Amino acid sequence: MRMAVIFMMMAFASGCGNGPAENNADLILVGGHVLTQTDTAYPTPPTAVAMAGGRILSVGSDELVLKNKGPETRVIALDGATVIPGLIDSHCHLYGLGKSLAQIDLMGTESPDQILEIVARDATKFAADAWIEGRGWDQNDWEIIEYPHRRMLDEIIPDRPVFLRRVDGHAAWANSEALRRANITKDTPDPEGGEILRDDLGKPTGILIDNAVSLVVEVIPEVGSEETRRRLKLAVDHCVAHGLTGVHEAGVSWDRAQIYRDLAETGELDLRVYAMYDDQPATLENAYAEGPLFTGNGMLTIRAIKLYADGALGSRGALLLDDYSDRQGHRGLPVTPSDHMREVMTKGGNAGFQICTHAIGDGANRLVLDLYEEVLGDLKLEDARWRVEHAQILDPADLPRFGKLGVIAAMQPVHCTSDMDWADERLGEERLAGCYAWRSLLDSGAHLCYGTDFPVEKVDPLAGLYSAITRTHPDGTPIGGWQPQEAVDAATALELYTAGGAWAGFQEKESGRIAESWLADLTVLEGNPVTCNPADLLKMKVTMTIVNGVVVFENN
Repeated sequence: MRMAVIFMMMAFASGCGNGPAENNADLILVGGHVLTQTDTAYPTPPTAVAMAGGRILSVGSDELVLKNKGPETRVIALDGATVIPGLIDSHCHLYGLGKSLAQIDLMGTESPDQILEIVARDATKFAADAWIEGRGWDQNDWEIIEYPHRRMLDEIIPDRPVFLRRVDGHAAWANSEALRRANITKDTPDPEGGEILRDDLGKPTGILIDNAVSLVVEVIPEVGSEETRRRLKLAVDHCVAHGLTGVHEAGVSWDRAQIYRDLAETGELDLRVYAMYDDQPATLENAYAEGPLFTGNGMLTIRAIKLYADGALGSRGALLLDDYSDRQGHRGLPVTPSDHMREVMTKGGNAGFQICTHAIGDGANRLVLDLYEEVLGDLKLEDARWRVEHAQILDPADLPRFGKLGVIAAMQPVHCTSDMDWADERLGEERLAGCYAWRSLLDSGAHLCYGTDFPVEKVDPLAGLYSAITRTHPDGTPIGGWQPQEAVDAATALELYTAGGAWAGFQEKESGRIAESWLADLTVLEGNPVTCNPADLLKMKVTMTIVNGVVVFENN
């Protein structure tokens, strides 16, 4: 039925010059400004869009598009609002967002004492036998920039496990009871690709870095499927309220993927999801056997695999080519052995999966590019579109390799503006030339796509556009922007948040632009994100979010 609707629309859609087909639309938007991001020449700037069967039926003037109005068509007057292709967050953790919404929110906390107050207050919301979990702290935002100690948590909650993940998820703060349940003691060795911070006596301080975090995660009881579904729905509602019509979910287990599939197939998933399987034996075994997943309604695609090459810059886990400027003798953490990554790349590529590898430091990015060049050369895949997730710190010599190898850089503008106040302390001035190098990558011929990495950062894509254009804090500092030569213009930023994400998910022939027969995924904003003053993006409201031709959010 769905394909019949598509073929009907494609057969009758006749372009702006000859007028639309006389088909009844499900939904028509009129009286707006439509940014199609196409080369189509319209007689006058388009103001209206008609949709039917989850696809765009017509684009053009109000008069032209209203010819598709039928007795049951809903017509919405936009009153000058701007319609753009649906915003796509090309790197996020959707379930992680749902989990964070269901737990203690520590985003924006300014000190350990503030965190302790919040944890003591919110601990009563958890069942008596449940772990107390939270996420969002960042020691780089504190007046005294140093890691806290487990004893601080012990003083307020001594008899229940407390586990608080850092904003990037690559570090965590645990109390003594959490360490006890994970059997982490003075004698526990650092796991490969991880670090247990210790005091002068060799005892764990409660701070765990990268793969050491997993030592605790593995003993936390999994929630049931109903709670998982609830958390996912919380996350989806949060996303569409911020104008997102699609996301790239960076890592799902096999079991969780089945819940995504059920939500999609039963019509309960109001957000288009392109997902990556995580690097776990059981997950990959099933993925290789079944191959990529495409649901019939197009709401869920799983055709990628997520690997990790290193940790995060904020916790000094990003793998560098040379020592950290503020920690001599330390170059970060290679969290996954190269032989294992090579094996997954080879098996995954042969099974039809896109490979997406987390790499933040210049050492990790070079390692991944070397592996990609080797494996892609052996596999000889056509249009592989393998990705580097983050690509934050690059040696200038590696910049042109993305375009040459056809590797996509999946980047997050808000990471730049979150990190820029202290990045020079970690890296020194000389390495800043390859940091968050959006413009240099584009100029070298690379494909980019934008996202936020939420819940590491806030969901808001308009804040991402602002960061991409200005490279400043919301207050406009530093004046002129940090490393301003790497900023992009507003039209390019929007392209990377829409068509860029579509390309990275192999959906560029039906998503990321507003054109007849394309997916009816649209974001409606009260202002024009391309022509406005960049500062206006931070207060611009999302008027409406439309996914698959259905209004899933309205700002009444």
